Amino acid sequence: MPLDISTLETWLWDAACAIRGPLDAPKFKDYILPLVFLKRLSDVFEDELDRLAEEFGSRDVATRIVEDERERGTIANSRGSVRFYIPERARWSNIRKQTTGLGQYLTDAVRAVARENPRLRGVIDLVDFNATAAGQHIVPDEYLAKLVNVLSRHRLGLRDVEPDILGRAYEYLLRKFAEGQGQSAGEFYTPREVAVLMARILEPEPGMTVYDPACGSGGLLIKCHLRLLETRGEQQNGHRRLPPEHAPLRLFGQEINPTTFAMARMNAVIHDMEADIRLGDTMRNPAFRDATGRLMTFDLVTANPMWNQDFPTEVYENDPYERFRFGVPPSSSADWGWLQHMLASLNERGRMAVVLDTGAVSRGSGNQGSNRERDIRRAFVENDLIEAAILLPENMFYNTTAPGFIIVVNRRKRRPGEILLINASKLFAKGRPKNYLADEHIETIARLYHDWRAEEGLAAVITNEEAARNDYNLSPSRYVASNDKEEVLALEDAVVLLREAEEERAQADRKLNEVLKALGLT
Repeated sequence: MPLDISTLETWLWDAACAIRGPLDAPKFKDYILPLVFLKRLSDVFEDELDRLAEEFGSRDVATRIVEDERERGTIANSRGSVRFYIPERARWSNIRKQTTGLGQYLTDAVRAVARENPRLRGVIDLVDFNATAAGQHIVPDEYLAKLVNVLSRHRLGLRDVEPDILGRAYEYLLRKFAEGQGQSAGEFYTPREVAVLMARILEPEPGMTVYDPACGSGGLLIKCHLRLLETRGEQQNGHRRLPPEHAPLRLFGQEINPTTFAMARMNAVIHDMEADIRLGDTMRNPAFRDATGRLMTFDLVTANPMWNQDFPTEVYENDPYERFRFGVPPSSSADWGWLQHMLASLNERGRMAVVLDTGAVSRGSGNQGSNRERDIRRAFVENDLIEAAILLPENMFYNTTAPGFIIVVNRRKRRPGEILLINASKLFAKGRPKNYLADEHIETIARLYHDWRAEEGLAAVITNEEAARNDYNLSPSRYVASNDKEEVLALEDAVVLLREAEEERAQADRKLNEVLKALGLT
């Protein structure tokens, strides 16, 4: 029986306790996850040797086949009988036997795996388990021995765990030990059920291309992959696989943080996904460009970029890719900058589902005079691109209690001239420390979207003209009666508006000084 969630969490808690002391809690995942990944690779390698032994009659024959493929480079080129070659010293059974020098042994082991498997270079070998600070090991060998001992409790082979083991582990460690990390940057990890909902909204089809320009650990891409397996896959040997007549998704992601980028690559490996994950700053240097240097375009985009991220105005004004045609967002919030990048990355049939701060759909509406975010939002509405906006419940995202929004953009809307607004703020189950969407809540929201249904207290369909009459405020709570508290401006949104006003005032002061100087009055 596969490892269940409760057992997994107890196991990871014990693993964290094994290294508690030498490391701060947010760092636990940096040591635990690479070793979980190494153990998964080692256990799967042993499973594949067993399969070959059964097929060819003996373990010795299976081993000779694999060693021959390794020497000829067949495995390194991803054409071997096994997915990866795990050197003898890096196999978990040998790691468990080490009683001294474990930090150096683990570092040598992950580097040996990376040398044998080019796809894992820069992925599995980022952590130096033997690293020192002030002449002392950061994590002494006795702590690493405890960690290895705890991780040895469970097999992670093909029949032992769900393929999403690493994603589940990452989510647990982040939720449990990394609360507060990334908060100031507006980096909020997407809860699993929100990612599932976004995949249900996008409903990927065989052979589609899917892009996440701020892919983090790859969770949103994985959920699209799993959704296709769920709708088109067949059960084979305890796992769902796509039959030959259905092409897999082609997945593309870019991530700016090297550690999280490595996690996304690990996740792609574990899920056997056709994924091209690249490291870098999407806004300043988008990685996916065609031979002429123009942005590549995709069938689907799914993303949860940093909320209200700061970028200097020059990034938008000097953009060589012509992404910001609908306007330059304020330097205090890149939300509509990200949306314009993603729109430029959609092909002519493309659709996208993006999570943003709640204020992104209402900031600036009702203001006298111009407002950059409202004006960009107006351009999206006037070009009939926004298909739906879904208000999520409060206290679901790690590091913030803000509710978040899913904005759905469609270049070929099913109902031109209309926008579906879903107020899902009451559709949640109480959890500790975070609320969550239960399966029935995901089903309800997905049904409302796909049926395009207005429903009392939950959803409304408005026209683009109605949005214009409300000054392009697309907050569902404005149109869907929730019969309780009034909509109030969130503190985060007030800060963004204040910074935008300060930016506008500074710009006006500069222009006034230029005029006064030209008139010889200064």
